[in-house]
Amino acid sequence: MAAPAIVPRESAVRTVALRKTFGALVAVEGLDLDIPRGEVFGLLGPNGSGKTTTIRMLCGLVPPTSGSATVVGFDVATQAERIRDNIGYMSQRFGLYDDLTVAENLRFYGTVYGIVGRDRDERLRAHLHALGFDARVDQLAGTLSGGWKQRLSLACATAHRPQMLFLDEPTAGVDPAARRAFWESIYELARQGTTILVTTHYMDEAERCQRLAFLSRGHLIAVGSPDEVTRQFGTRSIEDVFIELQRRDEGTT
Repeated sequence: MAAPAIVPRESAVRTVALRKTFGALVAVEGLDLDIPRGEVFGLLGPNGSGKTTTIRMLCGLVPPTSGSATVVGFDVATQAERIRDNIGYMSQRFGLYDDLTVAENLRFYGTVYGIVGRDRDERLRAHLHALGFDARVDQLAGTLSGGWKQRLSLACATAHRPQMLFLDEPTAGVDPAARRAFWESIYELARQGTTILVTTHYMDEAERCQRLAFLSRGHLIAVGSPDEVTRQFGTRSIEDVFIELQRRDEGTT
């Protein structure tokens, strides 16, 4: 399935000279990004390149040392709580409660995200239906396969209809068929207007993103569509770009 076409739209994420240090360690240096609303955007780089620190700043979890950033219109330094109310987050660890059913997990996260009132159960039931859980609503989360746990985690992260979704290596350890189904859900969310920022070590997934940013030792090395990035590096594939950056970070040639 092809990625949704890019059309001009306002920014979901904008960073200007964003910097984060931990003592003498510079984790992110001078990061300039502009991610339009509704885009599927990949953030890539070797371990230690600054991806996690960048996401934590954009989620309002850690303040930047200097520079500025806005996420869905809110400032990361002064409006972190507003950001957290309007985003979803999902990681490879899923964050589910194994001893709760599918429906109970979603109800719990819905309450955390402030979904209350008479229409809550109907809204959450419709959300589960859209993701194919009709026959599994009473199944314990701990008994689900990896692919279904992944899908339930996505349901929990999007129960409150966030404007933006952060996916931190969400398909790690999941079989190829489940990964394909997951990406179909991602494209559908993007078509509905949700902005997606995803990190991944699967290069076939990176090529599904509309645009990519590569980080290396805290610096932005390249940004653009998969084709644009490979041309910048003079390589044949995104995987070649990743390998080249990994060699640089390790100090090898």
